[in-house]
Amino acid sequence: MARTKEFDPDAVLQSALELFWRRGYEATSMADLVEHLGIGRASLYATFGNKRDLYLKALDRYGEQSHPRLLRELSQPGPALPAVCSVVRRFAAEAADDSRRETGCFMTNTAAELAPHDSAMARRVELSWEHVETLLHSALVRAQEQGELPRDRDPAALARMLLVLMQGLRVVGKASTDPARVRDAAEQALRLLD
Repeated sequence: MARTKEFDPDAVLQSALELFWRRGYEATSMADLVEHLGIGRASLYATFGNKRDLYLKALDRYGEQSHPRLLRELSQPGPALPAVCSVVRRFAAEAADDSRRETGCFMTNTAAELAPHDSAMARRVELSWEHVETLLHSALVRAQEQGELPRDRDPAALARMLLVLMQGLRVVGKASTDPARVRDAAEQALRLLD
């Protein structure tokens, strides 16, 4: 007779995500995971696979949690351009927040740490970025259709530029102690939307 799980896999996955987010992939050992999650190594392997499998599941969870907020922000009724500006300013504020410096963005951290040498990680990062870029593009097309964005602007190119800016803000925010650096960069980029 098979034993029932004595833990909530959903809660364990969330806890693993938080540990990986705080420490990174390479700095988190299986022993760290077993201790932090409070479950046995055999149960961890049986439920989630190896450390890399668990990390990939955590990365998927992160995308599931962050994308709906961005969708809500960028698809609300009414003027679209203020929503785009608000999102960029939120990214800048989060990047400049000292309390978030240690963790930064889990997806951006993965892009820097793992994507250059792990194709599965790179693909997940790319899918996440494509999703963000698509949401930005849709909002900018709406802004143009509503007369908020000049007709001579390319919404696709602007969406790509904003994605790169937002990811760059997150990288610089992890290392910089000057919050004006990311805020000023965001404001200068937003002037391109005028």
